[in-house]
Amino acid sequence: MTAPGIPSATVARLPSYLRALRDLVARGVSTTSSVELAELSGVGPAQLRKDLSFLGSFGTRGVGYDVDSLAQYITEALGLVDEHRIAIVGIGNLGHALANYSGYEQRGFHVAALLDASPDVVGTRAAGIVVEHVDALEEVVEREKVSIVVLATPAAHAQSVADRVVAAGVREILNFAPRALQVPADVDVRGVDVGSELQILAFHSQARALAEAQDR
Repeated sequence: MTAPGIPSATVARLPSYLRALRDLVARGVSTTSSVELAELSGVGPAQLRKDLSFLGSFGTRGVGYDVDSLAQYITEALGLVDEHRIAIVGIGNLGHALANYSGYEQRGFHVAALLDASPDVVGTRAAGIVVEHVDALEEVVEREKVSIVVLATPAAHAQSVADRVVAAGVREILNFAPRALQVPADVDVRGVDVGSELQILAFHSQARALAEAQDR
């Protein structure tokens, strides 16, 4: 689901704008132009201005954008003013890496719980958090006030876990399992399939090689 009046493609680019703005803040930059911000974000200036127009009126002709103000506005638009509490299900190699990612707190997220089904994993610690059994998922979601669940389970178990996550009241899922999930219309799922992304890159690599061969 997307905020009213804001295209989903625009929402997908807002984190890049916010990251670029925060980098500028860290460098002590107070104002920026659409050209500079677009370059830092990896888009064209026209696309940047169009995206920001969905949020409101920003920038002063001849001066540019106030970096702090625009960063704060995008932060609010993304719903990052309040902390979002995350549960990660599936604490294998990928789950461990996700649990230990260092960028959550500064972006408005907090890993509140880790769950797994393996007796060898349950009871161990990752990122300082004790891994609980996935059988307690519903209890953990309620106790920790989880609003986002990250699935790093094997593909065969992803749908059944997603069904329980939805039944527990969570409406945002980040899915790393290599399969499509069937969820109600009011649930947002973002899929991250590394294998598919590599296949797309392989396609472009092959196309480039064929084009270069034809040019010889």
